[in-house]
Amino acid sequence: MPTPGKTLISTPQIRKRVKILAREITRHYRGKPLTVVGLMNGSLFFLVDLLRELPVETRIECWRLKSYQGTRSTGKIQGLDSCGDDYSGRHVLIVDDILDTGLTLHEVTKKIRGLNAADVRICVLLDKQVPRKRDVTAHWTGFQIPNLFVIGYGLDLDHQYRTLPMIRVLPS
Repeated sequence: MPTPGKTLISTPQIRKRVKILAREITRHYRGKPLTVVGLMNGSLFFLVDLLRELPVETRIECWRLKSYQGTRSTGKIQGLDSCGDDYSGRHVLIVDDILDTGLTLHEVTKKIRGLNAADVRICVLLDKQVPRKRDVTAHWTGFQIPNLFVIGYGLDLDHQYRTLPMIRVLPS
């Protein structure tokens, strides 16, 4: 079966950008107790590659959330109620695969702030250039992309294509 779509961002481009992001993040958090919260399942590959480049004392949490069905956002975030810990005094970096409507990252940021984090920032692999439903800005962004449905490197279409090592555009 042929791989669907056309490559938008290649594997070497992703690797290079992840290393740059990790250096910037490491510089920013130097000397601060960092907790990385990865939003699953989409950020899995990005999260792992990023963590390999971050300091070893970084604390890691994974929250399994879902807001998409097929190619559309449902507008509802499933799984957020089961997430939580004590983040008092911690600097939290939320890592996600893509920022589009802003709903998920808005709600996750609000939840973590409510758990007494000292600071909450966001790192996304992709920033899709679409109107936001919530005012959310990533502090670190891998790539800005147009309003296209993409798969690969963790991003899926109904649980398929996550394992592609690059980002591909599905034909509309």
